[in-house]
Amino acid sequence: MPWKETQKMDQRIEFAMKAIGCESFAELCAQYGISRKTGYKWRERFVTHGIGGMEEESRRPHGHSEALAEAIVCRIVRLKQAHPHWGPRKIRELYARKHPGVPPSPSSFKRVLERAGLTEPRKFRRRASDGGRLATGRKAAAPNEVWTVDFKGWWHAKDGGRVDPLTVRDEYSRMILEMKCVDNSRTSTVRACFEELFERHGLPQAIRSDNGTPFASSQGLLGLSRLSAWWLALGIDLERNRPGCPQDNGAHERMHLDIRRELEAGRIGRDQPAFDLWRHQYNTQRPHEALGMAVPAAIYHPSTRPYHGTPQQLDYGAMGTRRVQVLGTIRYQGEHIAISSALGGWDVGLAPQHSGHQVEVWFAKLLIGHIDPKTSSFQPVRTAPPKAPPVLRALPLRSSARRTGNPTTTP
Repeated sequence: MPWKETQKMDQRIEFAMKAIGCESFAELCAQYGISRKTGYKWRERFVTHGIGGMEEESRRPHGHSEALAEAIVCRIVRLKQAHPHWGPRKIRELYARKHPGVPPSPSSFKRVLERAGLTEPRKFRRRASDGGRLATGRKAAAPNEVWTVDFKGWWHAKDGGRVDPLTVRDEYSRMILEMKCVDNSRTSTVRACFEELFERHGLPQAIRSDNGTPFASSQGLLGLSRLSAWWLALGIDLERNRPGCPQDNGAHERMHLDIRRELEAGRIGRDQPAFDLWRHQYNTQRPHEALGMAVPAAIYHPSTRPYHGTPQQLDYGAMGTRRVQVLGTIRYQGEHIAISSALGGWDVGLAPQHSGHQVEVWFAKLLIGHIDPKTSSFQPVRTAPPKAPPVLRALPLRSSARRTGNPTTTP
């Protein structure tokens, strides 16, 4: 049995004295009802500290958050006040950058901020079932594989003006490539923003957007709009969220939440320098747990696909071609066949099938439908198939015509 309560000190001293030079230490421990680990501990204390070492030692932890120096606590609080929407882990990473050495543990940061009343309990929401379906689209494994784009959603500035930021983000690195308060959401306005982006960063492999204008057209062929048709002509794949499923672009929506908290809440108006400053801090200072607490600017690099301007037309190789008119029609066997006004000014490729019953209609690397030669009727495809035409080359425009908009519509 363990030490008797009334004679603890005497028993420990007696045991320790017998343990020195004892022939069978295990039998001695069994005689006093203690384990050999406990016996070794008390013998070591007696040899090192004498009789005074037989007293019980305090079980109080050697260190905890309350033992942090006042200067350290003040630094933590000041960093949190400067970044009120950052959590303890991000604050700790920022502290480590500003103050060399080993920072306190994440739990210490959490307790300090909780005692200062600078944290809010995290709200856990039950995740709604999607019926077992997964969001379509690729998962970026490197910078410039997928860019995401959306409008933040407008708000009124202090002067009553409307603020409607356009945001573009690299999915892999979390780098905000653009955050601009545009005058409107017209195709020409958004296209001008992307031309500047492509000149700075090159072309991505794919762009993911929702189904709203000007990124897509709910009534158009395969949802194509003039803007997305231009992306296709540049060799960029299109990805779209499922209708009514913003979670398909969840990381972009989460970034919009930060904008709402830190910019919209202050009713920042159409002040582009303020937007640029916030974007710079997000890209170069804000650590991201998904990036191992690195900042987006340390991960992102420009695309290896340079932008050479809008192609004049697309070369479909051995395919026949037809020019899509402004109203979205092509002329085939003397008949005007409606295709899509979003493709007005571009050529489409025509590939007759061996059976002779159908002619495939291609735009860039997208099969958009079939023509029945007997009836001269066009049947669009319902979903975009993962297929590419045999040959596809872009014919670049002359440099003087790079910003002229869509190609000419002259047949």
